[in-house]
Amino acid sequence: AEKTAASLGLDPVIAKSGAYLHDIGKTHPDFQKKLRDHSPSVKISLRHEISSILFLPVFPREQWDTLIDMIIAHHRSPQRDSRSQGILDLVEYEGEKEVFYRHSEGWDDWSPLAVDILNSLGVSAAPVSYIDARKAFSYTIEYCTAKKQGWSVLKGLLIGSDYLASAIAEKTVSVKDKLFQIPDLSYFRSPGRKSELYPLSLRDTNDPRPHTIVSAPTGAGKTDFLMRRCKSRIFYTLPFQASINAMFQRFKDAFPPGTDLRVLHASSKLLVKSKDDYEEKVLQEMIGSSVKVLTPFQISSLITGTKGFEAVAIDVSGTDVILDEIHSYSEIAQALVIEIIRVLLNLNCRIHVGTATMPRSLFDKILELLGGHENTYVVNLSDEILDTFNRHKVFKHNDEASALSVIPEAIEKKQKILIVSNRVKNAQRRFIQLTTQYPETPALLIHSRFRRKDRAALEDLLKSKYNSSIEMPDGCIVVSTQVVEVSLDISFDIMITDTSPLDSLIQRFGRINRYRTQESVKNSIIKEVHVIAPPSDKRSSLPYSKEILDKSFSLLPDGDILLERSLQDKINEVYPSLDLRSISTSSVWNNGKIRLKELCHNPKSVLMQMLDIDSASCICFSDRVAYESGSAEDRISLEIPVPRSALFRSFTNHGRSDFGTNPLIVPDELYHNNFGLTFLESDNFI
Repeated sequence: AEKTAASLGLDPVIAKSGAYLHDIGKTHPDFQKKLRDHSPSVKISLRHEISSILFLPVFPREQWDTLIDMIIAHHRSPQRDSRSQGILDLVEYEGEKEVFYRHSEGWDDWSPLAVDILNSLGVSAAPVSYIDARKAFSYTIEYCTAKKQGWSVLKGLLIGSDYLASAIAEKTVSVKDKLFQIPDLSYFRSPGRKSELYPLSLRDTNDPRPHTIVSAPTGAGKTDFLMRRCKSRIFYTLPFQASINAMFQRFKDAFPPGTDLRVLHASSKLLVKSKDDYEEKVLQEMIGSSVKVLTPFQISSLITGTKGFEAVAIDVSGTDVILDEIHSYSEIAQALVIEIIRVLLNLNCRIHVGTATMPRSLFDKILELLGGHENTYVVNLSDEILDTFNRHKVFKHNDEASALSVIPEAIEKKQKILIVSNRVKNAQRRFIQLTTQYPETPALLIHSRFRRKDRAALEDLLKSKYNSSIEMPDGCIVVSTQVVEVSLDISFDIMITDTSPLDSLIQRFGRINRYRTQESVKNSIIKEVHVIAPPSDKRSSLPYSKEILDKSFSLLPDGDILLERSLQDKINEVYPSLDLRSISTSSVWNNGKIRLKELCHNPKSVLMQMLDIDSASCICFSDRVAYESGSAEDRISLEIPVPRSALFRSFTNHGRSDFGTNPLIVPDELYHNNFGLTFLESDNFI
């Protein structure tokens, strides 16, 4: 708490007092009884933080407001709490007298112990009389009732500090010196990183404007450029788990040993394989990192005002936030990112946006939010430089059979073949078909519907083996979904893909002929991508819009090179206007001001369900015992992400687990180590 307070310019001494005081209510006999025997109580809910504020008289009166802000809403929102256990909710439902009596019950018997504990911690604590405790309780109610709209830095301070200290326990002292440190970016700024192969490496980043928008093709050096623009702690956001994993591994090699580098997404703990890296696992969600790689959704509580949003706010406040591949989100997710930008600006963040394919309409919206050219360093590459990035010749096919007919020749040439499907079901079908047709050719299937630990292993295998010409001298076949689209560092020789929106297609093409070398640029090496025409109906086009698919396909050349200098105009034609979904009813912000009463937070957000971020999960029947008896990390590793709609499909008779994320339990025969989960309707679903 002292370290966090100092980083925020607050008084570390009062922060330490708040840390000592916030749990002192746990000396209440009924709280101790609950810890011992876990017995349910028929009495009014006992909240230890309410018992804690009865000891406010130990501290100077001028510190009370600060201490209340830190403590009273630490676990429960004072009002509109999901369990109605906040102090104002309890008083409304049970009465002020009854709530005070419950939390001070047996005061003369146990309060001396609490005072002794405070004295042992160095607090000069005199005994607190029953009357003074009652006055402190009444003052707290008056203080909380009088709160206006706003958010509390002090609440965020204690939440963030307490969660961190609880996670690392006795290692707190050794870890705290690394917290809130600005990272060493000398690797990204070293002269050795400059090369004509990466034109952005030659561009100056010393521009006084705080924000950045950089548009450049894959392989132009965007990541280094964005990192060189940073001056503070860094939040680096990417849209997909695979791209986050790849960037995290890349950064581990780039930063000096000991850098507080963290990664955060649904299964990020699986990235840390060594038991010696326990700290790295438990710190992932905590405040104070030097660099954190994550999805924007991990900081979306800033928008929805859900539990812990104040800790996120103090953590991200004043930092450099990189929003990479910002175009890659769905319409509603894109709307969320726009709202996040608005809030980050209120928190004095420097925003840096990177993209290979941003529609002009989205560019204009973001530039407007950032304050226009006056506040934003906008960087593009010239047409002459873009011409050196021409790497793909596009062939259009009316059907799948026509596109797949190029495979025998590619195998003959010992090429690495990448086949990308829009749907998991089609990827599985194609994988079975191709491994049957070409049994001698090494093949791999990767998509989102594997157990998370299996997915992580497949990503490693893809990058280390199937991406290697040494490991795969005779070529290979990899069948995938759009999980390979963004920032996955692989380079194959030929692609066959379903039509997706043009910006998505360009990202997919970036996995072919990816690596720029002096030879590839000098000789203008071009490789083939084969695109299958969109389906004829809207349902089969899902998850994309049929109109967008048709337009994207029509703008592709056929038998000709796709010119990088032409891409911006083509993307603008596909997306002539910005059609952002309104999320105003889910956002707690309006015109830069928060619409929540200070110290309060919202229950679980409907917006997160709309985004399918809180996606459903399954486990195999044979994994049930391991899942239900395992740690949180074990459970994550066994989960299979599925769309929320899967909860309503009849493909299992085993119900749901009562543990973890309450996953569906699916028959083992629906899961295969090579294929992942398949959906087959059950005849006897109840």
